[in-house]
Amino acid sequence: MKHQFAHIIIMLFVALSAKSQTTVSGVVTDGREPLAGANVFIVGTIDGCLTDSLGRFSFETTITGEATLRVTYMGFDDYNLTLSPSHPLTFSPSHPLTICLHERATAIDEVVVTASTYSFGKSDNFKTMNALDVVMSGNSCGDIVASLQSLPGTQKVGEDGKLYVRGGESEECQTFVNGMHVLVPYSTNTENTAVRGRFSPFLFKGINFSLGGYSGEYGQALSAVLPMETTDMATSDKFGVSASLVDWNVGGTKVFTNSALSFNAALTSMGLYDRLFTQRQDFTHPYRKLSGEAQYKKEYHGRGVLKSYVGYDFTSVGLHQDERHLSLKEHNIYANLTYKTPVGRGYTLFAGIANSSVFNHIDDAVSVGDHYCNFRNEVHLKVELRKVCNSVLKVQAGIEDYIRNSTLRFAPYRYNLDYNLLATHIDAQWRMVPKLFLNVSARMEMMDRHCQLMPRATLSYIPNKRWQFSLVAGQYSQTAEDDILAQSNKSLCQSTASHIILSMQYKSASSLLRIEPYYKKYSHLPLLHNGIYQSDGYGYSKGVDVYVENHSISSRLSTTLAYSFNDSERLYMDYTQPCTPGFASRHNLRLTAKYALGKFIIGIADSYATGRHYANGTTPYYNSLDANITYLLSPKVIIYSSLNNILGRTNIFRYDAAGNGITSSRDRFFYIGIFVSLKNNKAYDISNF
Repeated sequence: MKHQFAHIIIMLFVALSAKSQTTVSGVVTDGREPLAGANVFIVGTIDGCLTDSLGRFSFETTITGEATLRVTYMGFDDYNLTLSPSHPLTFSPSHPLTICLHERATAIDEVVVTASTYSFGKSDNFKTMNALDVVMSGNSCGDIVASLQSLPGTQKVGEDGKLYVRGGESEECQTFVNGMHVLVPYSTNTENTAVRGRFSPFLFKGINFSLGGYSGEYGQALSAVLPMETTDMATSDKFGVSASLVDWNVGGTKVFTNSALSFNAALTSMGLYDRLFTQRQDFTHPYRKLSGEAQYKKEYHGRGVLKSYVGYDFTSVGLHQDERHLSLKEHNIYANLTYKTPVGRGYTLFAGIANSSVFNHIDDAVSVGDHYCNFRNEVHLKVELRKVCNSVLKVQAGIEDYIRNSTLRFAPYRYNLDYNLLATHIDAQWRMVPKLFLNVSARMEMMDRHCQLMPRATLSYIPNKRWQFSLVAGQYSQTAEDDILAQSNKSLCQSTASHIILSMQYKSASSLLRIEPYYKKYSHLPLLHNGIYQSDGYGYSKGVDVYVENHSISSRLSTTLAYSFNDSERLYMDYTQPCTPGFASRHNLRLTAKYALGKFIIGIADSYATGRHYANGTTPYYNSLDANITYLLSPKVIIYSSLNNILGRTNIFRYDAAGNGITSSRDRFFYIGIFVSLKNNKAYDISNF
């Protein structure tokens, strides 16, 4: 009897259990295709499952009263279905649910518009390149500026090596460190010799190179801006050294409680290289540069962040040219201090101060016995207030002041130039609808009673993570160079440029395509008229940039193509009629390939540019085939070598007034260097260096 009673009880429980269980099944889609791996469950229970590869789900639950069925999937809004006694769980495989998820609208502080901007570093969303990649990019030999010249929109101007962007002068591209302006970002050298950027890539976590269409935060740049952000707080001590035929470097980071100190020191000398390899120029004193950089970072209890940066260069070179014994010396020092902190109610305050001082002295600059002395100084003050208002709107507003002084002593030319440039800007980014974003900004600059208002706007459509379309329009201004401004007694108004850019970008896991047609219209350029500069110059620059990056052929192989077409014309300076400026070439093409083979990384690049037009002729086309090899000797040691212009082509960059072709001092350049980490497991670990 007892056994029979037990069996009856068990059978009753089984029957009740079977009766109370309900099967929930269905399919989850995004409206177009099924979503695999979506999480489907009853809130407050462990009843649920993940969808299969076809978006299907099926599970059993004992809940019969009021409950909530929830579906979650990354990148999509959660789906909730409230169930009550009047809407019980009576679903079965014969009556499955069809659930359609909607893609989550991107919060405004997560939006990254990449139109005309190439980003490098940890925050990179487009092109992967860290500091060591910059050092080992093509024949850059550690120069940030040289590595950026592999991008579309830049033009090869080998006689000075500076950045020329989309038909604009090199002075139209401005550099910023931690949001603060740098007056002279290049080292100096003799005429018709390529210069280098002043800054070591090892001290920067992010480099954002914008070829146009930048927001109201940046001014005094007609064509492009190069903002660079120093590294964040380090987590461990680091120390590294490197050496080559032309330069020797040492750098590291010392970590303290809530703070860190980083430094980099370098000596560049062409003395040994000039003795080993022949060159065309007669140097009486080899090119030498002694440079040092340091930065200090401190965090205040997870709120405010203080950053300070200082860099110093001393450059010297002597050259026998004609009857002259040219001797050049330059001191260049730059320092800034910035502080960023939340101030409550969602506001963030940024404040900074920067000082640039450059002293240039040249003996026998133009004729025997003359002396050229030029001192330039700039103090940049800046305050900004930023706020993310909600998920669809963020705004920032700021005010800044440029205090500039320049002194020239070069008989018979002498001047003392002082002026002040006051600017203010406001910037708002608004998510109009889930996939449509509008950035509007306005910048106003005032100098000696001349006031300039510059509206700017970017409309972006981002349908998904692969595609991005943008339309950019805006106006930009810049003061004339000191020599011209002094000669005109500061009577010139600011030069202006209006940008219109259409940007299309497609990005997949293994490839990237970007196409950008653009148009720039110049007004109020300095124009020499009867020996006096006036703001009557004008011009235009139009073209298209194409960039392709591909990793699909092999996991070991990456290839890039950068092509630029530029059609530009202007009437300015001493031009007597509108014509294409001498620094602009119509077609520029660069192809690169990088292949990893065991401990070797092999790179090859070919650069081509059509001839440049001058009054006394058109230069032949430019071409240079470059190769480089990186060998990972050990986790702490990297050996790098490169050879540019393998074919030995003599490229003519321009013609002088006498019709003579200007070439580089040597057709080929060979570089070999070794990078060693002394306190880490990677050579020159840049993560927080």
